[in-house]
Amino acid sequence: MSAPTQTPPHPATRSGADSRLPWWALALPALLFTALLVLILNPSDAHATTGDPVVTHLFERLRQLTAR
Repeated sequence: MSAPTQTPPHPATRSGADSRLPWWALALPALLFTALLVLILNPSDAHATTGDPVVTHLFERLRQLTAR
């Protein structure tokens, strides 16, 4: 009497899954790293903004409204 043999399961296939990164996943961090490195090497090019920024006024107004 022969016993039935089980066949091993098929390996999972990647249907539609792409393992490659998009071009910007490497380009953007490299670009940002280069820009920060240039700012560190030549800090005279980094200028602070002058005057009161709009964001500061917005946060101050929100703080005042929530304090009431």
